[in-house]
Amino acid sequence: MEVRVRRLRSGDEEAARALFALMEEVFETPGEPLGDVYLQLLLEDDRFWAMAAFDSGRIVGGMTAHTLRMTRSESSEIFIYDLAVREDVQRRGVGRRLMMELRDQAAAAGIRVLFVPAEDEDEHALHFYRAVGGVPSPVTFFTFGDDDEGFGDDGRPRTDDGVG
Repeated sequence: MEVRVRRLRSGDEEAARALFALMEEVFETPGEPLGDVYLQLLLEDDRFWAMAAFDSGRIVGGMTAHTLRMTRSESSEIFIYDLAVREDVQRRGVGRRLMMELRDQAAAAGIRVLFVPAEDEDEHALHFYRAVGGVPSPVTFFTFGDDDEGFGDDGRPRTDDGVG
């Protein structure tokens, strides 16, 4: 297996669609099709990272990430949102290659910090991120979304605890 990793840009819409479909398959979470204009805007945005791993022309893994501008210094950090590898090629270095390529490209752009959330019960992800040099941080993410959990009928966040 000879894996080649590259960042997807404008003109790579077909590869991006294949990557996002792979992620849906690996994570077993259906998504909605992205429109052509939306997808093109994503791929043209330098703050969006879509990295794809190819083996013999087919996508076998990939990741998405977002550059966040910091406010405590004139710097940026990269938030890794998703990283997925086809089940039949897992544990063969694809994920590691993706992480190393993102780190190299980020460093070339002057970005030295990358971070990624991993669910506590996802032992595979926790082991992987430690194995590629990640250091765990004790944080809790809070999610606010349109699932009626965090928002009232008026679309505003609930403040049942008096906060806000």
